[in-house]
Amino acid sequence: MAKYSQKAQDKVEEVMHEKKEGTLRSGSGKKVTSTKQAIAIGLSEARKAGAKVPAKKSAKKKMVKKSAPKAAAKKPAKKGSAKKSAPKKMTKKSAKKSSK
Repeated sequence: MAKYSQKAQDKVEEVMHEKKEGTLRSGSGKKVTSTKQAIAIGLSEARKAGAKVPAKKSAKKKMVKKSAPKAAAKKPAKKGSAKKSAPKKMTKKSAKKSSK
């Protein structure tokens, strides 16, 4: 079974042709010189057009993390563990202010 559809392959081919001509621009408007970036742009455009393209790698990692159970991560809070604040030490300046 093919990983990428013919539509996606055609889109990447068009984008690579633009890159070689020097007319391919990224989202920020800068000229694309990297082959990897050109392929990524082509696959992104193919996804938007509805072509069969595998999900991004980063998207797969997020999906795995989301499916983990959340209940196991939470621990019950301990009762009676409130911290008591220690009294502040008096400095020379604060001692003079309080004596006035």
